[in-house]
Amino acid sequence: MHHQDHLHVGAAQINATLGDIEANLERHLDIIHQARDDDLDLLVFPELSLTGYGMGSRVIDLAFPPHDPRLLMLARAAGDMQLVVGFVEEASPGEYYNALAILQHGALQTVHRKLNLPTYGGLEEGKLFTHGSDLTQNDVREGWSATSLICADLWNPGLVHAAMLARPTVLCAPINSASGIVSDDFSNEQNWAINLQFYAMTYGTPVIMANRFGPEGGSHFWGGSRILGPRGETLAQAEDREMLIHAELSRTAIAKARFELPTHRDADTPLVRDLMLGYR
Repeated sequence: MHHQDHLHVGAAQINATLGDIEANLERHLDIIHQARDDDLDLLVFPELSLTGYGMGSRVIDLAFPPHDPRLLMLARAAGDMQLVVGFVEEASPGEYYNALAILQHGALQTVHRKLNLPTYGGLEEGKLFTHGSDLTQNDVREGWSATSLICADLWNPGLVHAAMLARPTVLCAPINSASGIVSDDFSNEQNWAINLQFYAMTYGTPVIMANRFGPEGGSHFWGGSRILGPRGETLAQAEDREMLIHAELSRTAIAKARFELPTHRDADTPLVRDLMLGYR
């Protein structure tokens, strides 16, 4: 049994094979076994880690419902470790979500559906997916909870703020970020680093970011997966290859950071809500 003050977390920087769920499942199982050997409490895979990204109309063939036996198999492999895995959820015929399965204790705990579907630059998710409308938060174990936001969700600061108001101890950030996909002048590599550090520091909340590494079609996914502490400090960062990174989080360190910069305490939600109503 771990000491309650510490949580051992990891990010799986892997590449997904586009459209080959079986191959991707094997890769997931390998990493899950590695993570259990390392005694991890929480393991985050990249966005759409079971399918790959550029699916187009193949999304119909690659989607499955949350009770799919393949997710159950991953849940069983994970045991008491909480697992965050990317898949395409089929909710009803033709209704597909870019989603995360949160798996633990041998079962599906929650599905998080991506809220902000990017349709700029080379991104066309609005053509394929229905957007989600709920924030999700799960207990990892006593004294620790995690919320997940997917990729572009983190580029809508209002969504991040709303998710943080519930005071999760950890923010999971599965992404699929390719070099140059937004525009020639927008550096995903630099701007993601700023984005994640800003949120970790502002909310006193560790962030586990898992990105892919490697090619898909004409795109190169640049990796850069990282685990940040509650002051925005880097606790672990992946090299330019497929790998599992992990770090130890401290509840005391989170408490200190939030006490010194009381963003949650001073959020003044009634005022913010009143101000926002003017922009309907």
